[in-house]
Amino acid sequence: DGDRYLVATGASGDWSGKENQIAVWQDDLWVFLDPRPGWLCWVIDEDMLTVWNGTAWQDVDVAIPDALQNRTMVGINTSADTTNRLSVRSDAVLFSHDGSGIQAKLNKNGVSDTASFLFQTNWSGRAEIGLAGDDDFAFKVSGDGSNWNTAFVLGSADGVARFSQPLELKQYSKSSLPDASAGSARLIYVHDATGGPVVAYSDGGSWRRMRDDSVIN
Repeated sequence: DGDRYLVATGASGDWSGKENQIAVWQDDLWVFLDPRPGWLCWVIDEDMLTVWNGTAWQDVDVAIPDALQNRTMVGINTSADTTNRLSVRSDAVLFSHDGSGIQAKLNKNGVSDTASFLFQTNWSGRAEIGLAGDDDFAFKVSGDGSNWNTAFVLGSADGVARFSQPLELKQYSKSSLPDASAGSARLIYVHDATGGPVVAYSDGGSWRRMRDDSVIN
């Protein structure tokens, strides 16, 4: 009892006229089940999972479409919802080129809307970059997820970087100045320069005071 078979086309004897039904041996006779759309069947001798589509048994690999269009939600290893319609739970996510370059797009409806990346710690926001409420590119940070500080903004109209706080240069002592020849136009803060602390720039060979252009030594 319990043996089950898919009845193939051209069956004879007790199975005659039962094509595509499921034959079950029970109490010394064959019982036939009419499949319903969506029924799945594992065919042992063909090592294949099939699905009844309403008219035929179809290999599941073939039944799964190559393209998924107009799905309202997709959850991968997690549950999607009406806000996060695409949700992925993974330690890494990879988007790779298909022969040349690759470009990711975030498109917002209007200028006053938001298109940004939000970085969180335990579901609480800590940093956000993107177009937040206008078309300027902003860099924002937060210590608690509620109070936000805009570090700087890149103007969309002119490309100018505007900082919301004074710039804090790395501090050095005269005895620990980095190599000025490593690159010109760099700025540092020398806290023990002769005559008092001073901002200095590299001319590619020496560190010079911004105040009077003299060499720091």
